[in-house]
Amino acid sequence: MYNEIPKRLWASSPRSKTRYTIEHHHSQRSNRNHGHPLRSPLLPPLAERPVKNTIVLFDVDGTLTPARLDASPEILLLLSQLRQKVAIGFVGGSDLPKQQEQLGDPLRVPVTSLFDFCFSENGLTAFKLGEPLPSNSFIKWIGEEQYKELVRFVLHYIADLDIPVKRGTFIEFRNGMVNISPIGRNASTQERIEFEEFDKKAGVRKEMVERLRERFGHLGLTFSIGGQISFDVFPTGWDKTYCLTHLENEAKKPGGIEYTTIHFFGDKTMVGGNDYEIYEDKRTIGHSVKGPEDTIRELKEMFDL
Repeated sequence: MYNEIPKRLWASSPRSKTRYTIEHHHSQRSNRNHGHPLRSPLLPPLAERPVKNTIVLFDVDGTLTPARLDASPEILLLLSQLRQKVAIGFVGGSDLPKQQEQLGDPLRVPVTSLFDFCFSENGLTAFKLGEPLPSNSFIKWIGEEQYKELVRFVLHYIADLDIPVKRGTFIEFRNGMVNISPIGRNASTQERIEFEEFDKKAGVRKEMVERLRERFGHLGLTFSIGGQISFDVFPTGWDKTYCLTHLENEAKKPGGIEYTTIHFFGDKTMVGGNDYEIYEDKRTIGHSVKGPEDTIRELKEMFDL
């Protein structure tokens, strides 16, 4: 399928209707792989990547992509080049379909084919080289009755909030967590931007999280603010460090690789942010970035790309 190198790759986003052109880079690597570098099937096996025992993990929103928007052709190309040197993976709070929209759809390929490890919902849904790893369930952990109590409290609280805009989908149930948004996840891109600016001053999410901690702290839940408009609720320990358990378990398997160097790139690395725990974890080397452009710059410097 990729024996002939196209001079350019056209990809369109079904959500933004943006048409991208990725000019072919006439590099020795592209000629050697006989395919477009973004989708080359000739990757070195994990054990043969030049930078040994090293993996680079990325947050998605605000790190690889603008919040809830598509990844740019530039960063997708850079990731494909980085993957020739080290293992790479993403770890995001959102579910896999959203990461597919942002990272896979611009190239019309499965997102699981673009990364060695895919950790959706902090790793509660996980893939290695396209194959699923063991998953876990929030609803099984918390129980139906306690979950319904949480939902009732949240909906009553949001109903009484006085904020400039409310839309829809205030609670999104996921496999490994619940995502709560005071404005609603149906908000437009512009409404998300405006709410984020409003929230910086009003502290809507911060106050709501404090109230939830008071009411449900006894359940062993963590409340983690992330992105522009929402925060995640999950069992303590099921933050982004959960994905590191998968890496440790994979190292114990026959032929497994022990990743002694784990880089993590994220933008919400402050206390209370959903990148904080993995950024500060002693098992990782944390890199705090302000956006995709910052990520691109650091990767080029670190790995000579």
